[in-house]
Amino acid sequence: MPRIALGLEYDGTAYRGWQSQENAPSVQAEVERALAFVADHPVEVVPAGRTDAGVHAAMQVIHFDTPASRSERGWVLGANTGMPNDISALWAREVGDDFHARYKALSRSYRYRIQNRRSRPALQRHRAAWVRESLDATAMHAAAQCLIGEHDFSSFRAAECQSRTPMRRLDSVAVTRLGEYVQIEVTANAFLHHMVRNIAGVLIAVGVGDRPPGWVLEVLAARDRKLGGVTAEPQGLSLVGVRYPPSFALPSELQALPE
Repeated sequence: MPRIALGLEYDGTAYRGWQSQENAPSVQAEVERALAFVADHPVEVVPAGRTDAGVHAAMQVIHFDTPASRSERGWVLGANTGMPNDISALWAREVGDDFHARYKALSRSYRYRIQNRRSRPALQRHRAAWVRESLDATAMHAAAQCLIGEHDFSSFRAAECQSRTPMRRLDSVAVTRLGEYVQIEVTANAFLHHMVRNIAGVLIAVGVGDRPPGWVLEVLAARDRKLGGVTAEPQGLSLVGVRYPPSFALPSELQALPE
């Protein structure tokens, strides 16, 4: 049976997260409903990763199996006809049955965006977190470098995380300032539940001067979520890229976010 990979972007504001759930809107339910209409049969999709309530994606990758014969353009146009305006299909590719959106991913990249100014945001209130106090992005970046490598990230893991292991390989983390915005960009082989938001919370504490830069290493070494500080707000977070082996030739790597 043919397998289709599909790239998606979405604004997660109106949803309780990616995963389908009873009595709550989800991105997955909307996507499956639209694809089922195009395929003329029920469709179950597998994502590269599950995003939480209020979290966005500039590049989510899914796959699904279908006997339906549609062009790649037909899948995109058909899906977008049936999906709400805050979810959009970007591309479709027919792939072999050895492709798996989750298990074949080599890495995922997230961007956490903070609007750093005295006045609360109006236009960006659903697309960026807000920190009133001035952030030292240089100190945040320097402090974050101790997280690179393979570590036990228990201190950055939500209590309800269901992963069998807290070990993750963080490939890169960068903190930069662009005008009144501070961006935290993180790439890892995979992420624990709330891991990026917990990293952001720790780095924000360093950035406003509540904690010294060396505290980040102390938190990592403690392997204790209770010592990890506040979980940053969800609206600043976006999944921005998923990297696969080049043999799949998918246009899924780092994507720019709209201003």
